[in-house]
Amino acid sequence: MNTIFNSDTHAPPFKYDDVRHQDIGVAIDAAIDATTKIYQEVVDIPNQDRTFENTILPLDDVTNLLIETDGAFCFLAYVSSDEEMRRVAQQADEKLSEFQTLLGFREDIFMAVVAYTETNDFIKRSPVEKRLVDFIQRDYRRNGLDQSLEQQNKIKTLRQRLVTLGIEFRRNIDEHEDYILVPLEELDGLPDNYVSSLIKQSTDDGDLFQISLDYPEMYPFMETASSEFWRKELFLKNHNKAAEINAPLLEEALGLRLEIAKLLGFNSWAEYSIELKMAQTPERAKVFLADLRSKVQIKAKQDLQILIQEKQSHLKDMTAELEIWDWRYYQQRVRKEKFSVDQFKVAEYFPLDAVIGGMFEIYQKVTGVVFQEINVPRSWHTDVRLYGVTDSITHEHLAHFYMDLHPRPGKFGHAAAFTLRPSRIQSDGTRQPAISAIVANFTKPTAEDPSLLRHSEVETLFHEFGHILHQTLTKAPFSRFSGTAVERDFVEAPSQMLEHWAWDRDVLAGFTQHKDTGESLPQALLDQMTKAKNIGSGIHYLRQIYFASLDLAYHGPDSITDTDAPARELHEITSFEFPENTHFQAGFGHLFGYDAGYYGYLWSQVFGDDMFTRFENDDPIQVGKDYRKFILEPGGSKDAQTQIIEFLGREPNNQAFIKEIGLESNLV
Repeated sequence: MNTIFNSDTHAPPFKYDDVRHQDIGVAIDAAIDATTKIYQEVVDIPNQDRTFENTILPLDDVTNLLIETDGAFCFLAYVSSDEEMRRVAQQADEKLSEFQTLLGFREDIFMAVVAYTETNDFIKRSPVEKRLVDFIQRDYRRNGLDQSLEQQNKIKTLRQRLVTLGIEFRRNIDEHEDYILVPLEELDGLPDNYVSSLIKQSTDDGDLFQISLDYPEMYPFMETASSEFWRKELFLKNHNKAAEINAPLLEEALGLRLEIAKLLGFNSWAEYSIELKMAQTPERAKVFLADLRSKVQIKAKQDLQILIQEKQSHLKDMTAELEIWDWRYYQQRVRKEKFSVDQFKVAEYFPLDAVIGGMFEIYQKVTGVVFQEINVPRSWHTDVRLYGVTDSITHEHLAHFYMDLHPRPGKFGHAAAFTLRPSRIQSDGTRQPAISAIVANFTKPTAEDPSLLRHSEVETLFHEFGHILHQTLTKAPFSRFSGTAVERDFVEAPSQMLEHWAWDRDVLAGFTQHKDTGESLPQALLDQMTKAKNIGSGIHYLRQIYFASLDLAYHGPDSITDTDAPARELHEITSFEFPENTHFQAGFGHLFGYDAGYYGYLWSQVFGDDMFTRFENDDPIQVGKDYRKFILEPGGSKDAQTQIIEFLGREPNNQAFIKEIGLESNLV
């Protein structure tokens, strides 16, 4: 079947800059019409004539078509600088998502697949082909296709509403614009280049500087601004992001999810959702979090004592207590005062272009590919870069990926990797090259300075590019299993593993480059950064455990009519008082997409840290080949547990994770 994207190695795969508002609706309608036609052709085949090629492969063709259509058009809702384009793309996203929801209730297709499993052709199929058939049947059963028509219709209506809620919830977060206005004299602690990049407003009270909730402005402010008053103000703004509009949407969504789960015979949405993940049950996820909390609390207690002492010393007030809006500031202050690690001084060694070049060099070397920039990307914004990916031995074109790395109004507000087209084996036996995009929000360059990354942002870039590798180097035969289409509590592991490169002394020596002198990061400074690395790690991980626990609580067996109550009740996990009159959950975008799965970030980090030990202990080039073969290439065509064991040559354990976050090995 025809595809939307072309596969020319040296040319842009799609002309995003040519897309007009009216093109989006036309493309969505065309995809819906093509899908409807393909489905009808599958239904019309006599059961005795069914084969994998005429019954199952067309369904994977549809999966590919819908992902491509989403990637070419609906994706613009996240990245276009044209407000009207974003609006039209959002409407298209909702229409396509609702259509896909309805496809999950096509009983005639379900029965066609069941009929195929009763043929001799099915019996002789390969394990991965049978896996695809099994997954398709499983999806239909999880929509209630083996239940009464009345039940199916109830579930269908509820799922359609969930699609709308999810799109609205995420849109409200991305479009939420808020800020504080701070006088110049209250910006003490922030470097000149940060201050000069801020929007300035002239008021009756003089010039005031706007600090928004965008990551490049908010986090440096929370970590460096001396004024506790303004840190608190910004913290509270962020914890009330989209609160008024999103809180009722979340409460409705939680009710719908619980109703769906119970209609399908599950006690909770968490039980329904986690059935497909590595953890398999909510109880196992909770045991994991409880065990981790018991260990992390030891480190967090040490962290709190250090940060409280720093605050008391700083304020010359031995009664001062550490507040939740303080810990990032005093964490950075300890690093600066005790270890001489100033994050802005460190950032001077990490110009974005140098970081990208160094990251490319190490990833090309260990995975055996070449990244080549395409000079005229025909993308959705002038900030965007486009690259082709080629195998360094066979010279086969494998993929394209876009990099959209700077913030702008209305753009997706976090960091993520998007699959725009999956890789798969086509009907003629050739491989369809993948297309992906990394979207992030790093500080834009100015006339005086290049874009400078704080080291935490370097880690973020290495992490998200790990997803790009997973999406573009896959050799899964079907769209359904392409790239990051793996268990949700494993999907972060291959990327979390690669964050370690941002701390490797040899890697950093090869690409760090001071913005003024060109000097690489001094060994002495890296040593101090390493010593200071786990200052506050206990607090950080307790907060992650809190978010994961809250997510599971929201998706438990009881109805949630007030989402503030669990947020307040569980907040003790963080070791901080609950900030009253805040509604953090309304801006917690992971509650749509990672619902009942946020624990997966911690779960998968255990595997990621363990997997990286192979790079530390063995030849990196050989390990890179194994990483590509056993982790990147299979995608979802094998269970994650199998992939990990094949790569490690043993069962995984949590020893590397415990060590990595600064805990003693005897806590394993």
